[in-house]
Amino acid sequence: MPAFPKAVQQVLALCRDINCSPRQLVGVIEHDPVMTVKLLRIVNSVSYGLPNKVASVNQAVLYLGLNTVKNLALTFAMIGVLPSKNVAGFDVGEYLIHSVAVASLARFLATRPESGGVDGDDAYVAGLLHDFGKVVLATHLPDEYREALAIAEVEKRPLHIVERELIGADHADVGAMLAQHWKFSADLIACIRTHQSTPEANGLTACVAMANQLVRRAGVGNARNAFREDEQPVSRRWGADFVAIDAALGRLDGILSSARAFAESAR
Repeated sequence: MPAFPKAVQQVLALCRDINCSPRQLVGVIEHDPVMTVKLLRIVNSVSYGLPNKVASVNQAVLYLGLNTVKNLALTFAMIGVLPSKNVAGFDVGEYLIHSVAVASLARFLATRPESGGVDGDDAYVAGLLHDFGKVVLATHLPDEYREALAIAEVEKRPLHIVERELIGADHADVGAMLAQHWKFSADLIACIRTHQSTPEANGLTACVAMANQLVRRAGVGNARNAFREDEQPVSRRWGADFVAIDAALGRLDGILSSARAFAESAR
């Protein structure tokens, strides 16, 4: 199982501490030159549209807040452990765009009353990591995973079902194991494990599962699990069918295009 960089582990540990001060967080980030450069580049990009140029980590934390900086650190960490190449035919760049889009949309859904009071930052993290098991399978079982991707695409079947048939576990199982290895919360681990099998398990899982389906439906990022025309909404919290969901949520183009721009600039 891949490990997160030490600096990112420290950032996440600090952000779990309700008594964490901005000064402590700034100190950890400033001791990691790579994270500092990436953070400042993203903060000064069009994704945030800040009126003035941010020149220090301290300014970035003041402008964006602790939770946003934590989420950025997590995104950088995920990018850092993504393989540059794999022989399974898995497009890592498109995977990243899909993951960031799901994270952004899950956070949006969490702000809606239908979520039942889900924390937006928890939804973002869960959305970002919901498919990470695919990366592990593509990297460590490339032959089997190439076959699973091909079968799911040709036969238009859900990828996680094909994975179980060929490998004995699906990417949600593997992703949950990885989240446990990284010492994430029990709620996050359960969400990653069940977002495919029981999407209505709770509000957090419903937000991630619905966001995943809507991003696939919009064709944002190649998740190698194409939206099928006979699919029904995985959660009915936001509407009984996609017509009702579209009416309730409005156009999501802005969220999805911002997520794509962010993912592409963060690489």
